[in-house]
Amino acid sequence: MPDIVVMFFLLGLLAGLVKSDLAIPKAAYDTLSLLLMLTIGLKGGMALYGNLGWSLLPELAAVAALGALIPLAMMPLLRRLVRLSAADSASLAAHYGSVSAGTFAVALAFAEARDLSIGAEVTLYLVMMELPAIMVAIALYRRYRGSNAGEAMQGIWHETLTNRGVILLAGGAVIGAMYGPMEGANVTELFTGAFHAVLALFLLQMGLTAAETLRPIPWFHWRLLAFALIAPPLLSLAGLAVGLALGLPAGSLLILTALAASASYIAAPAAMRTAIPEANIGLAMLASLGFTFPFNVMVGIPLYHRLITWLVG
Repeated sequence: MPDIVVMFFLLGLLAGLVKSDLAIPKAAYDTLSLLLMLTIGLKGGMALYGNLGWSLLPELAAVAALGALIPLAMMPLLRRLVRLSAADSASLAAHYGSVSAGTFAVALAFAEARDLSIGAEVTLYLVMMELPAIMVAIALYRRYRGSNAGEAMQGIWHETLTNRGVILLAGGAVIGAMYGPMEGANVTELFTGAFHAVLALFLLQMGLTAAETLRPIPWFHWRLLAFALIAPPLLSLAGLAVGLALGLPAGSLLILTALAASASYIAAPAAMRTAIPEANIGLAMLASLGFTFPFNVMVGIPLYHRLITWLVG
């Protein structure tokens, strides 16, 4: 049986597909996403408490390189096989090189429920993959157009580094690492104790949003839809290979694999609207939120776990 938080996603998806009047107010959704990001940051920071060291640098550098390499591999495939324009190819490459915080949260909950060993630094994977992917995709697009890539980067660094997800993840990690699981328990326990409940409500909204992108399904974009379903298992192999090379424990390996297979629907759209205004963000949201996110939540994460169990026991 799927994890209970996944059932909330399915409930939202079903409600949206049957055109129910179920809706979560935008203000409530914004609050849920803020709480989710902050809680992930705090949990990661508290795990890092007393465990920070220079030995983490090679691992984080490898994760950042993975985030940069995915857009390089995706761009030609999107141009030649999916037959998208240069702008849309670069946009999709940025979305798939970047990561989904929602997928991370589901993978984290999945790993914790099975008592898998999780490294203290996994929350940092989110930030380490986000920025390189967006920057590489923008540079590829500017190179294709023959313009100066440096010009496109002006403002994008600020846009990417200061978006609410990065601020809350990084800020929560710093606070958690400063105070640890005990000293700040009177505050942090409120967030960590409600993690699964907040995640369930967040996924309910994600189900409603995914249904909206799928109503009606634009079958004339069949190449893009096929890509959105084929890309996750293929990209997961890249994450799995990097994780195995780094010797990550099973829980960290599952999370990195799921992140590599995921696609952004928060940070990347905001950055692409600014950097590549010619891109159709709707196509990226259709692929990432309508197909890739549901695939990973319902099928992908359990599948990656079975593969990891088979490989490493």
